[in-house]
Amino acid sequence: MWWEEVRRRERGELRARRFEALARSRRAASLALSNRKEIATPHLGAVNSLQVDLTEGRYLLSGASDGSAAVFDLKDATEYEAGFIAKHRSILLVDRQHQHGHKFTVSKAIWYPVDTGLFVTASFDNYVKVWDTNSTQVVMDFKMPGKVYSAAMSPIATTHMLIATGSADVQVRLCDIASGAFTHTLSGHHDGIMSLEWSTSSEWILMSGGCDGAIRFWDIRRAGCFLILDQLRSQLGRRPPIIDSTTDNVCLLSPFTFYLLVGLVISSEYICSQG
Repeated sequence: MWWEEVRRRERGELRARRFEALARSRRAASLALSNRKEIATPHLGAVNSLQVDLTEGRYLLSGASDGSAAVFDLKDATEYEAGFIAKHRSILLVDRQHQHGHKFTVSKAIWYPVDTGLFVTASFDNYVKVWDTNSTQVVMDFKMPGKVYSAAMSPIATTHMLIATGSADVQVRLCDIASGAFTHTLSGHHDGIMSLEWSTSSEWILMSGGCDGAIRFWDIRRAGCFLILDQLRSQLGRRPPIIDSTTDNVCLLSPFTFYLLVGLVISSEYICSQG
């Protein structure tokens, strides 16, 4: 079957994009759990964050809801089971029993982009902590005003060492590893900030996604965001309730609710007619 598609491509009967899509679908369909490699996790709760280091592509960092963070060596197994199953156990673990461990869920765990000697964890205990991988000690921490949902560092930055953090507070805060202080506060969201991502083409561009339904683009050199992706216009404030009673006792329905009710009415009439 696959060779037939290759020949069709050679004869020009199959377009390049179609051939690429078929190859991608075939590879995705053939994915299966490895029977030669196993990762033995020390976490006792849900794993919330995973990242492979950007320098060697060898070390996997994980963070979990039991307040722990762990590092795994994906290249060298710690032991072999039955002679051929490579088992990878954590080579580093910091949990609640650690002197400086997080007390609540670790929501995000990320590597320092240019060196596996440091990694960063963010937690629901309101702290963002920078760890020394070799000593497993906290070298710096930042106290946030609420639960920390997300943290990110630019993979291409050469002029700053900023950690962007998003929390239950409505502001994006930038923590500077070089100085150990907050440098920027980006205001605009109207609810907690769940996701952060730095641009891969500019070290100054940051994107944030919040519970208010908006995605905001920031140039951290300037005040205010320069672009908002928000189909529901939630940047004007928190979303209004689906049904809002006015002073004239008239109920205003959102378009979604209106079409949902119309669909239910039509469905009811159809069922009655069939009965």
